[in-house]
Amino acid sequence: MKKRFFITLFLSILILASCSNGNSNNDGATNNPQEDDIKDLVASYSGDKSSKQEASITGTQLIVTEENGTETTYPLPEDEFFVSIAPFKDETHPCTNHSLTGCQGELTSETFEVYVEDSEGNVVYQNLMSTGENGFIDLWLPRNDTFSVSITQENEQAETEISTYDDSPTCITTMQLG
Repeated sequence: MKKRFFITLFLSILILASCSNGNSNNDGATNNPQEDDIKDLVASYSGDKSSKQEASITGTQLIVTEENGTETTYPLPEDEFFVSIAPFKDETHPCTNHSLTGCQGELTSETFEVYVEDSEGNVVYQNLMSTGENGFIDLWLPRNDTFSVSITQENEQAETEISTYDDSPTCITTMQLG
């Protein structure tokens, strides 16, 4: 009798656990996974043209839309801001909120020197980075500041100023190398 009780209890727990996966829901409500999980989720969608889901990102949330139109939102870290930059030479597109699964930049799988300085002149980032297959470089920067960004490849350079406030663009497609 005890054995049957424990088997039933175990199976009930297993069924309940499999019904609540913590990272998505069907009613469009906001989830709250850990910050590292959000960054991993953003990275997994970034440039994934084969995904049956659409994923876009604003200054405050990741929005995932299923094929059936069900939308799930995930809050972004309170202290970091996601921005995706597509340096270009000849072709670009207008963009404000980055579509992780839809935006396509011109220069794919190319290496650039990326330099980012905050409003006080502190170097926030300086390293070689490669654009993904989608032609974008993804960065997580501190929130609520303005940054000078420089992208260099060989003898060509592009510079711009970006902000990381809740209503700031997450998609930068205006950095023409020249």
